[in-house]
Amino acid sequence: MDQLSHQEITQRIFFIRGHRVMLDADLAELYSVETKSLNRAVRRNQNRFPEDFMFQLTEKEEEFLRYQIGTSRLTEKYGSWGGRRHLPLVFTEQGVAMLSSVLRSEKAALVNVEIMRTFVKFREFLLTNQELARKLEELEKRHDAQFKIIFDAIRELMRPPVPPKGRIGI
Repeated sequence: MDQLSHQEITQRIFFIRGHRVMLDADLAELYSVETKSLNRAVRRNQNRFPEDFMFQLTEKEEEFLRYQIGTSRLTEKYGSWGGRRHLPLVFTEQGVAMLSSVLRSEKAALVNVEIMRTFVKFREFLLTNQELARKLEELEKRHDAQFKIIFDAIRELMRPPVPPKGRIGI
């Protein structure tokens, strides 16, 4: 089997309903099976694919995804989605992991390893960015406090002097 690059897999990962997912057609291509065969295997093992492992796109999500992917890639890779009888299924990381047990082929196992590695790299990248964002936020808070002190001092200097009160009884 040709080694899949992480970039090839990453380009097939989308963010839908708060999950990173892969399309049934992309997975079928990677596993070298027909999309309908992949979906048939999934339907026969429906109990292994709860909603947080796999779900079907709504028409609105499918339309949005068309724009995200781009028309040329759609017709090149998927044919016309209008020719499909059902809206695409998408699989979360856990759903992709479950697919290898349903498909049970050597290629499915090998492809699954690469996909899982890509998901792990994806998570590591996001964690690194979150750590960087946290550090930046801490810096901003520290500097905001310093600038607040300076602005308060400037405001105090800008106040007009309070006239001295006259003495009582003079």
